[in-house]
Amino acid sequence: MKGLAEALQKRRHDGLYRSRRVVSTAQQPELVVDGKRVIAFCSNDYLGLANHPEVVEAMQRAAGNYGVGSGAAHLITGHSNSHHRLEEALAEYTGRSRALLFSTGYMANIGVISALLKQGDRLFEDRLNHASLLDAGQLTRARMQRYRHADPESLRSQLKGSEQGQALIATDGVFSMDGDLAPLPSLVELARRHQAWLMVDDAHGLGVLGEEGGGVLSHFDLDSDDVPILMGTLGKGFGTYGAFVAGSEELIETLIQHARSYIYTTAPPAALAEATLVSLRLARQETWRRERLQDLIARFRQSVRQIGLPLLDSMTPIQPILAGSSQQAVAWSRLLEKQGVLVSAIRPPTVPDGSARLRITLSANHTDRQLDRLLDALSTLPLVVE
Repeated sequence: MKGLAEALQKRRHDGLYRSRRVVSTAQQPELVVDGKRVIAFCSNDYLGLANHPEVVEAMQRAAGNYGVGSGAAHLITGHSNSHHRLEEALAEYTGRSRALLFSTGYMANIGVISALLKQGDRLFEDRLNHASLLDAGQLTRARMQRYRHADPESLRSQLKGSEQGQALIATDGVFSMDGDLAPLPSLVELARRHQAWLMVDDAHGLGVLGEEGGGVLSHFDLDSDDVPILMGTLGKGFGTYGAFVAGSEELIETLIQHARSYIYTTAPPAALAEATLVSLRLARQETWRRERLQDLIARFRQSVRQIGLPLLDSMTPIQPILAGSSQQAVAWSRLLEKQGVLVSAIRPPTVPDGSARLRITLSANHTDRQLDRLLDALSTLPLVVE
């Protein structure tokens, strides 16, 4: 097709070309990727539950009972007893009246914003929100404004300048590329003052932060009155797949009636819901996983500062090392892979121009020896790549 080849070649030249990797082992710290054994530091399986034997066994047993497909959308014949029990468990876990399962976090964010906002309403988003929240803003007929990253004063000025229609503030809880936290207490205060709804995408906080892994809201001691709309994913801290929205009875019923990404898609397999019920229990009960993560994070940060690499400020398992240019990020990633360490190079448009980075993620399943391998490899990186 005319023009595509040239555009792809330019993308390669600019260091922005993406390629898929083929993994031939279960998700775990040591993988076989493209036929080569590596230690992976780029998975979101923060608690190490993706290949947990109890989770695997639950999914295998449920597949024997329910098959491998749900057959239809939730509103037809796809909503099983397993889905319903998982929604009830997620509602109890988050301290809310109801929860609603979505197939992906992307679909959940698009579903919420498109269902709640109409023409004449206002949407306010952090500039570094996940692409799914930003895309939801592009698709809604409401007016979207983006405030400076984690800057309540920037949001305050925007809220003051527009008072018509319903207002919704949407933010990541943990920002997926920087690892920092949204200033939620300040956002709660602003939402109340301006009678706005507040929505938090806590994909990277649930399971990892707070008591029992309650996420960024637990970390800040906030509840459903403070943040009425909570979105969480199941494929990160919980190690399975899918997403959910938790909130009031009225919110969930509104989404069932109007969220197109919920209504018009096949429900996930019941076996997946059964596996997630087990992983949710493990994530809540096995506190050593969060303790192990904090130990790894502290040791990693101290060592990288000694190496002298530009490490961004983060208390989460997401530990970005700033490279600057896309070319340098890619070169660093390739140098690490030659030493058997897999770390992804994150480049625009995922991050702003000039802020390409290595996005290192830690898992409770990483051993001290594996962390040593990563640190040894990082110590060989040149600060400037020719």
